[in-house]
Amino acid sequence: MTASMAYESVEVGTELPAQSFPVTRATLVRYAGASGDFNPIHWNEKFAREVGLPDVIAHGMFTMAEAIRVVTDWAGDPGAVVEYGVRFTRPVIVPNDETGATVEVSGKIGAKLDDNLVRVDLVATSAGAKVLGMSRAVVRLA
Repeated sequence: MTASMAYESVEVGTELPAQSFPVTRATLVRYAGASGDFNPIHWNEKFAREVGLPDVIAHGMFTMAEAIRVVTDWAGDPGAVVEYGVRFTRPVIVPNDETGATVEVSGKIGAKLDDNLVRVDLVATSAGAKVLGMSRAVVRLA
């Protein structure tokens, strides 16, 4: 697949539109149902605290999926992402209230590669802390 964005129209340093993604406990329950990951650290506050966490935390794969949305929305085709990887640096802590947490994601073109490929470097934070490190995607552009 190829993105609708033209390779010639981007330069190293081009910024993608930043996005914010709300995360509530209800979001985590729905994600658990979709993913099959029912680890109680993602929904049971008592259990999360017993294992040393400050509160319930979002699934790492959920956080990763939210972050790549900045790239897929910009590219216009999720199938244009040919590679994606992150390091989990801090959990997204999700309090049990109506607002929950927010994951803020920004991205920019880190490199133009051969064969109409670009590397997009992402920054994902929550509550002022970086939650993903080395977050990079390789995208095939038109």
